[in-house]
Amino acid sequence: MPTLRSSSSPSSVSSPLRRAAGGGQRGLSGSSSSSVSVPYGNRDSDHTSQGDSDSLSADEGSDFEDSLRRSVKKRAARRPLKTTPVAKHPKKGSQMIRGHGQKDSELPASDLFDAVKAAKSDMQSLVDEWLDSYKQDQDAGFLELINFFIRSCGCKGIVTPEMFKKMSNSEIIRHLTEQFNEDSGDYPLTAPGPSWKKFQGSFCEFVKTLVFQCQYSLLYDGFPMDNLISLLTGLSDSQVRAFRHTSTLAAMKLMTSLVRVALQLGLHKDNNQRQYEAERSKGPGQRAPERLESLLEKRKELQEHQEEIEGMMNALFRGVFVHRYRDVLPEIRAICIEEIGSWMQSYSTSFLTDSYLKYIGWTLHDKHREVRLKCLKALKALYSSRDLTARLELFTSRFKDRMVSMVMDREYDVAVEAVKLLTIILKNMEGVLTDADCEGIYPVVYASNRALASAAGEFLYWKLFLCSVVMSPLLICSHAWPFPHVRSTRLFYPECETRTEGGRQRRRSPRAQRTFFHLLLSFFVESELHDHAAYLVDSLWDCAGSQLKDWESLTSLLLEKDQNLGDVQESTLIEILVSSVRQASEGHPPVGRITGRKGLTPKERKTQADDKVKLTEHLIPLLPQLLAKFSADAEKVAPLLQLLNYFDLNIYCTRRLEKVRREETAIHRPCRFLARARGSTAKIRFFSRTWVPEKSHLELFLQQLQEVVVKHAEPAVLEAGAHALYLLCNPEFTFFGRVDFARSQLVDLLTDRFQQELEELLQSPFLDEDEVYSLAATLKRLSAFYNAHDLSRWELYEPCYRLLRKAVDTGEVPHQVILPALTLVYFSILWTLTHLSESDASQKQLLSLKGRTVAFCELCQSCLSDVDSDIQEQAFVLLSDLLLVFSPQMILGGRDFLRPLVFFPEATLQSELASFLMDHVFIQPGELGSGHSQEDHVHIEQLHQRRRLLAGFCKLLLYGVLEMDAASDVFKHYNKFYSDYGDIIKETLTRARQIDRSHCSRILLLSLKQLYTELLQEQGPQGLNELPAFSEMRDLARRFALSFGPQQLQNRDLVVTLHKEGIRFSLSEPPPAGSSGQPPNLAFLELLSEFSPRLFHQDKQLLLSYLGKCLQRVSQSLDCPWGPVTTYCHSLSPVESTAEASPQGYPRSKKRRTEGPSRQQREDVRPSQEESLQLTSIPPSPTLTSTAVKRGQPLRGLGEAEEEGSSELELTQGQPLSGNQRSRFSSPRRLRTLLHPPGPGLGTRLTRLSLMEEDEDELEVHNELSEEWQDADKGPTVVIVCGGTWDGRARLTCTPSP
Repeated sequence: MPTLRSSSSPSSVSSPLRRAAGGGQRGLSGSSSSSVSVPYGNRDSDHTSQGDSDSLSADEGSDFEDSLRRSVKKRAARRPLKTTPVAKHPKKGSQMIRGHGQKDSELPASDLFDAVKAAKSDMQSLVDEWLDSYKQDQDAGFLELINFFIRSCGCKGIVTPEMFKKMSNSEIIRHLTEQFNEDSGDYPLTAPGPSWKKFQGSFCEFVKTLVFQCQYSLLYDGFPMDNLISLLTGLSDSQVRAFRHTSTLAAMKLMTSLVRVALQLGLHKDNNQRQYEAERSKGPGQRAPERLESLLEKRKELQEHQEEIEGMMNALFRGVFVHRYRDVLPEIRAICIEEIGSWMQSYSTSFLTDSYLKYIGWTLHDKHREVRLKCLKALKALYSSRDLTARLELFTSRFKDRMVSMVMDREYDVAVEAVKLLTIILKNMEGVLTDADCEGIYPVVYASNRALASAAGEFLYWKLFLCSVVMSPLLICSHAWPFPHVRSTRLFYPECETRTEGGRQRRRSPRAQRTFFHLLLSFFVESELHDHAAYLVDSLWDCAGSQLKDWESLTSLLLEKDQNLGDVQESTLIEILVSSVRQASEGHPPVGRITGRKGLTPKERKTQADDKVKLTEHLIPLLPQLLAKFSADAEKVAPLLQLLNYFDLNIYCTRRLEKVRREETAIHRPCRFLARARGSTAKIRFFSRTWVPEKSHLELFLQQLQEVVVKHAEPAVLEAGAHALYLLCNPEFTFFGRVDFARSQLVDLLTDRFQQELEELLQSPFLDEDEVYSLAATLKRLSAFYNAHDLSRWELYEPCYRLLRKAVDTGEVPHQVILPALTLVYFSILWTLTHLSESDASQKQLLSLKGRTVAFCELCQSCLSDVDSDIQEQAFVLLSDLLLVFSPQMILGGRDFLRPLVFFPEATLQSELASFLMDHVFIQPGELGSGHSQEDHVHIEQLHQRRRLLAGFCKLLLYGVLEMDAASDVFKHYNKFYSDYGDIIKETLTRARQIDRSHCSRILLLSLKQLYTELLQEQGPQGLNELPAFSEMRDLARRFALSFGPQQLQNRDLVVTLHKEGIRFSLSEPPPAGSSGQPPNLAFLELLSEFSPRLFHQDKQLLLSYLGKCLQRVSQSLDCPWGPVTTYCHSLSPVESTAEASPQGYPRSKKRRTEGPSRQQREDVRPSQEESLQLTSIPPSPTLTSTAVKRGQPLRGLGEAEEEGSSELELTQGQPLSGNQRSRFSSPRRLRTLLHPPGPGLGTRLTRLSLMEEDEDELEVHNELSEEWQDADKGPTVVIVCGGTWDGRARLTCTPSP
């Protein structure tokens, strides 16, 4: 590679613009010659002082600098040099930049930028127009080009001729920086809007066209290009992001264009060399000396041009790229990496070296997604060429681990590109990726993101069929690999297996297909990475879809007698068959896999329809054979029955798939011809062919289906069989009569067996295990078919009800029989309701169904108290669904005639449902391990079941079947079980708030009351707020407060009402008789303080007054204050609270000036209201806070508070009190009881119903206090004031409002 020469930077020489204006040597160096060289050691130090604040760590001392410091031949400027540096002046008669009558000192607004921005004109004609103006006046034309780049940066300033003459390069940039008015952070490259959308593309196209048009003329003139490079280098070091970003983009695109020019020069040099050698090889008589001399001159010129281009590229690389590839702006770093990748790909002889590759390798660790993505795309282009991979060996060995680790990148698109890059390396570089590297990529085929999984599937596909690589021990295990001889066999690429003849693709050989499926089986079984092959099939679908759709090979493997497959491999192969059929028929990935596509293209839909027909025609004859072979294995039969979901069932109607049997009958008849020839009587044997119709494929399938149903009792098999029969029982099909007859035969068989076994059970009190199992299996089969088919004509309700009644009354029926019997009765009721809804039912029929429903609900209610948990859960699920079906919602949509069927559960049933929820749902589950053990799977299934139970109960609440107050039993567990049921409870809370916001807020308060009362009954009132359970209650209250959302004004009345009801509850129950302690519910105020941030300032003032009035009803001593009251008051303090600040995006409400009470009102204050109450608290800060001082009058009691000892101040500020200190500050005190509100004592259990009754008893008190709330400004107001210096006993003084 020719060594790229270095160029100077603006910081090491005087302004090139100024020297160019003087007509001096127009190079980038400060020497007398025009060669391009610069001391880059000083350049790095200058960059550290000027631009490193915007750059990442510097790249000092790299091996790249050594190769660039070599001396090269100096190039002479093509432009004639002037002897003396004179100022630049436009030629007489010419205009400055196509000036339109403007003065020389004023530059006209350049239309070059507007034309590029509009992107309407041809870029080549635009550049040609600028070249014409440049030829007329070089200085003015170059100044126009400079101002184009300045305007492209978003700068409003321009470079005037005076600046161009007198100022240095750095001074010009500093002046433009001062004139850069950044009204916003946007500039042309980042500005939004349609006018700027295509600017970057037009800008890059302009730079590219400029170099292309100048490659035979101005490109080798030292004046324009060298000075343009110097300007862009200086701008790329600017502190202004717009300058740095735009100039870096221009410099990198300029470098890319120069690389293309260098490639053209290389081709010209090669052509010249061939012509020269051809001319020299001629004989002396044919050789033309003039031709040889011209070729030598041409070669010398091309060599000089190449050296000049390399000098410019060297200047751009060392002046811009080396510093900007580590810029703080990720967009700039991405530009540098993208361009250097294109240089390496197009000019590999010069740039594809370790000195350049290291920049991409270092940037693989970049923290921004876009930069890492550009690195991977650049490497993909390099590794895709087999000619370049040999030069990437050292880079691969150094950065291979990083590329493999990027498969697990947190950004999906980066991870996808990393997997694709490794796939290319796997194809083109044999033996580079070890088995350990590949094993880190295999699990990605089960990723949730489909693009990532598909990329990993392609990698796996190539790894399985990799040429000249022995299979990994992970894929081939000695104890499971079916073909040991393949262990040392080299497999070929899949492309080698496919040949084309006449433009049509031939099918791969059966042996190759069998090998593919054996490899796939071994990978899935032996890797043990996942339990579902559907995700593996989906990952391989894009790259190996043709192999996976080879259903002939799959079915032949399954139907072979000597297939040498184990039980697990057979099950896996069946799952692969079903998954491939589903993928081809439906065309979407399995559940849980994310894909960004919204639909299929018309071509894909046509392919999908064709594949569906092909798979149906192939599998219809073979499905009965598969069922017959695997009928004894439930795990294999269930997925085979699911194949019918993906068939085109209309093909069953065609006669071409009807199966017939040909019979041949031998008939002996005499033959006269043979008799005459032989002279005797001879007979010849003839064959008579008769066509006898045999059972069709449909009848064979129905026969096998009946055998499977009778043989198995597993729910998966029965559900698959019932659903398959349901798909065939479509009256539109011509074969419906045959299918309906087969269904009737099957149900008759099951019903007769059930009736016989039921009579034995009812007559005999005891049954052996076989009889119980047979009866339970029959009921399970009937239940599965009753779910999909209408079996009402067999009248199964009465016998099943008698069975359940006996189970409830005597308890002698085994629980295995009760479970399916419950389901049968449930489906019977639903099918009866369906018949009555479709036609005008009589009143008698409606009442009959209502009676059956009520009777079944009573049975289920009785089963809720059964000893078997499975029966309890089944009864709860059926009861929840039935109550929801017969809720008031059933009469909507014009079905008012069903109103007699509406069923409302009684209070006892509601209570039992809530109790069941507490006993079976809100229980602490066991700790989960790694998630792979059998015990962990059991815990996960139990959690799913509990979530289903909770969801059913919440639906009853939201649809009005149960009282909404019962939601408190759910909401009070919101915080404790947030990880298990948080999403369900949150959605229920949101829907309940949408139904009735006021009622929902009361339910939240009711939940807190229940929890507080339960804790009070368990622990007692002493030290209640120090318990961990109380802290959990505070967290729950905080979560409830956050659920109100940012609509502070909309929720204002609700939050105020919640505070008022909470205050009444905290003071509702007096202290025990003869005790001087605080009220037992007083600590509830601390929970209430969590809702204070949702209050407005005005409401806080009124709540403080309200609290003072409520405290007047309770007599207390003056010895010690009450801590909960102090805590609650501080939550209402305007200094402590931050809630009055409006939420984001919500305007702050304006505060209105309020007038204080009149003088007469202030004089009527009773002396008892002026008594001070000392309440214990642990204040969060020692500052003076007051919720009453809004006027200029001093507070009473502040002086005494400041005079008290402050020795305890240091003890209490910012740290919690110890146990002794808490007991000292929380000693009992005497209360004067002014009001005794009714309420239950501590000895009684406070339930949700009792709390509701208590609220009704306090209705009169609520009305009285509401009147006081409305007249708060008319009478004497009692305000709680936190005043004085904190001494550990925050003094709260009740004083009349001034």
